[in-house]
Parts: sequence; structure tokens; C-alpha cells
Amino acid sequence: MHKLMLIFRRLGDTIRLEERWSQEFVPLADKMPGLRRIAVSRIVERPDGLIDTQLVHELFFDNLESLRNAMVSEEGQAAGRALMSFASGRVNMYLSEHREDDWPLKYHTEGKQAVS
Repeated sequence: MHKLMLIFRRLGDTIRLEERWSQEFVPLADKMPGLRRIAVSRIVERPDGLIDTQLVHELFFDNLESLRNAMVSEEGQAAGRALMSFASGRVNMYLSEHREDDWPLKYHTEGKQAVS
């Protein structure tokens, strides 16, 4: 599985950014072909107390090819234009491989009784 990660920096009017993100970008991004699921995280704090990130929006696809195809599709291009109209210079975008499995749990519990 691969995902498009959008990481929004906390700058200026955070309420206005979220309004434009939810009203202008999300409805278009939700129509991207091949989109399997989304995840949204609102950053509340960092261990060092500095908060420089506001929002992380992840769009999941079956593979890198379907992600790339979605980005160049009509729907993906429209979503990209909307995003750049309000978040240019404020959002970083990454294409990443995504795995979900229990291997970390295995290594964290080796030699210990697993907590359920």
C-alpha cells in the first residue's frame, strides 16, 4: 500500500486553513480514482512543547502506480489546484510506502508476556 501524505505547517490563521482544507480540498481529493481510505491527524503537542505542524492528511492507494495515476487524473489535478490556492508554502507532500502488520509487536514482546 502507498499513501500521499500532506503535512500542513502551523502558520498564521489555523482556523481559516482548516476551513479551506475541509471545504475546498477534501471534497475533490475524496473523488480521486483508486483512493482506498484516508486518515487525518490534528497535532495537539510535541514532547518538546513546540508545535509547528497543524494537520496531517493521508490518502491511501493500493500501490505507487495507482497513487501516481490518481495525482495526474482530472480529479487529482483539481484537488492539487485547490490545495495550492490556500496552502502553497504551507504544506509538504510525500509519497510513501505504508505497511500495517504486527512485526513491531513481535519484537517489543519477545521474551516477555504479551499484554492484551
